[in-house]
Amino acid sequence: MNGIPRRSDQGEEALPETAAAERQQNSPWTPSSATPIAATRSRAGDSREAPSQGRAVVLADLNAYYGKAHAIKGVGLDYAANQVTAMIGPSGCGKSTLVRCINRMHEEIPGAYTTGSIMLDDQDIYGENVDVVAVRRAVGMVFQKPNPFPTMSIFDNVAAGLRLTGGRRGGKRENIKDRVERSLRGAGLWEEVKDRLSEPGIGLSGGQQQRLCIARTIAVEPEVILMDEPCSALDPIATLKVEELIDELKTRYTIVIVTHNMQQAARVADTTAFMLAGELVEVGPTERIFTKPSDSRTEDYVSGKFG
Repeated sequence: MNGIPRRSDQGEEALPETAAAERQQNSPWTPSSATPIAATRSRAGDSREAPSQGRAVVLADLNAYYGKAHAIKGVGLDYAANQVTAMIGPSGCGKSTLVRCINRMHEEIPGAYTTGSIMLDDQDIYGENVDVVAVRRAVGMVFQKPNPFPTMSIFDNVAAGLRLTGGRRGGKRENIKDRVERSLRGAGLWEEVKDRLSEPGIGLSGGQQQRLCIARTIAVEPEVILMDEPCSALDPIATLKVEELIDELKTRYTIVIVTHNMQQAARVADTTAFMLAGELVEVGPTERIFTKPSDSRTEDYVSGKFG
């Protein structure tokens, strides 16, 4: 396996979000160091294997650049396994850039690169001999705007990545139909779409499309899920369904969510991190961040004085 250099290829063109998502979610998982992922946790009436566990993510002195522009400045941050961590801060503070560094999508932008380290448990995802597509399978991404593959059916949207990897799990071939159903159930969408799986994914409502994208992400069984403002384009009812789903998913995955919605962070996150101008200002239990922050800048932000 060829190593992936930390500094990105200056000549590589940036990918549109849908293409980047397809490349990320449809890439084969090949490293011998990969940790097997167990099946999704059971629900009443389902026959499933024991739940998997997410993996801790540790950022150490992380810096991210767009050419000469220094976007992320020496961030050190631990994301606990099987917890939800919310990233908050005003627009342009670096939240989205930071999470895109975690699955190495930042380097897809010409001239963009990182320094520092990101550890997925004991594996440095920027280390030598690391397969970047393997990183993007282990660390899934849900984007701000729902982006189902426009030419594919509901079923094929979920199955796309499975077909590319041969539907393999733990070295064994698994029935793709079963995996698709399990993923749609895991995303809380099965009952709503089970009778129209052959219909186009883009025909679903906005909230359903976002849950379809979540199903597509969990179908390839990641260990960490990054969510970049996943509810910003959704109505309140659809937002509530996604938030309820996040609470269920954290039993199986480590979740990082970027949000501008302070109420949403308070509802879904175990831990909240506040960023400002590319720097990590404060991180702690969500209740403390919103009631007794230790930094005056955090207090000003969560109380609405700026942002």
